[in-house]
Amino acid sequence: MAKATDFRYNTGATKVPWAAVGENYNVNDLMEVIKFLMQGEGAEYEEAIKAVQAQVEKLDKISTPPGKLSLASKVEAAEADSNEYLGIDSSTFVTNATSGFEIAYKYANLKAGDEVIVPAITFVATMAYPLAIGCKLVFADVDPVTINMDPADVARKITPKTKMIVPVHIGGYPVDMDPILELARKHNILVLEDAAHAFGAMYKGKKIGTIGDFAAFSFHEVKNITSFGEGGIVTTTIPEFKDHIKRARFFGLDFSRKIKDWLYDVSAMPGKEEPFVAVNYSTTEIQALGLSLQIARNEQIIAERRRAAEYLNSRLAGNPAIIPQDLGNEDIKPTFHLYQLQIDPDKAGGDIQVLKKKLEEKSVTSIPHFGPLYRFRVVQQMGYDSDEIAKTCPVCEEVFYKRFTHLPLYGLSDEQLEYMADAILEAVDEMQRGV
Repeated sequence: MAKATDFRYNTGATKVPWAAVGENYNVNDLMEVIKFLMQGEGAEYEEAIKAVQAQVEKLDKISTPPGKLSLASKVEAAEADSNEYLGIDSSTFVTNATSGFEIAYKYANLKAGDEVIVPAITFVATMAYPLAIGCKLVFADVDPVTINMDPADVARKITPKTKMIVPVHIGGYPVDMDPILELARKHNILVLEDAAHAFGAMYKGKKIGTIGDFAAFSFHEVKNITSFGEGGIVTTTIPEFKDHIKRARFFGLDFSRKIKDWLYDVSAMPGKEEPFVAVNYSTTEIQALGLSLQIARNEQIIAERRRAAEYLNSRLAGNPAIIPQDLGNEDIKPTFHLYQLQIDPDKAGGDIQVLKKKLEEKSVTSIPHFGPLYRFRVVQQMGYDSDEIAKTCPVCEEVFYKRFTHLPLYGLSDEQLEYMADAILEAVDEMQRGV
């Protein structure tokens, strides 16, 4: 018999097979996928599609479908590619970065009343799990230059109830991790890196995602690289959890043990202080294949984005009212997921809201990532006082409402980059002249 391709069913040589895949995709299905990924219209496009279909139909007659569509060799290969790229051994491919966060939060054995320090500005995914289970979110103010978590404010807000600190590498620009790790070690607090934007970033010679106790990357469609629209990698540096992290992705299935007359056991995951129950964050083979293909060109992608950021900096540097993106240095190597544009409102003759409106009128998209978390209704519904929290985050209030926004760096031609730079300079000039 051939080797089984799934832990549940024998899909090898047998007179009565039970395939792992219930319904395979056929030629027509595959053609719809091709047309989705390679969209077009017109006579030439339709002619090309007919030619491709003829070849796919020919291929169909001499090929066989995959034996597995989830958690098989392609997922293992993507994890190996991630490990090699990051220089670690714990990469685990999960449904999205949020599920990676949840594994880390569960390992921390968070309970209602425990405190978790998150930056005042980040995506809602960072805080979703602790907010949902009744933890107390503590919002750290941000650095006025990077918009990342300010370690000095983290130090002020640690209490005996603090269980986790979650630095977020906004836009792929690394957080200053050393002081955060020092605080965490001093107070026995776990550090979870929200590295959603930062696959490939480096901090003092280390890849982001390999520094804290846990990290999670996002491969959502808008990130520098994607795994067909959704996906994430979770990592850990905790030695005793590395052997369990993949089981934490899928219910804690344990093939080293078996219950009576069955294929496996199911066990709880070891947490920091007590076990926790794992759930399902499985990923597909096609997602994993897409991820491997894009990991292979990630350095090229970062270089292209850096080139765009350098061009914008060169164009904007001459105006003292404009504060261009920090490009990093020997210790800090960003991924340039976002281009951060800041202005000095006094020198610019108005705040960032005026500039954003002018850019919109000039057909340039700008989006400040993200809104202050404490301003969202869900936080207020959970009993938080937004105005009181705002008083503890004065830099966040200043930079978000008056100073910064983000610009795109990808998918732009040289002409579009030039137009965007011209539009920014023109808009600031108009503000300074009061028109």
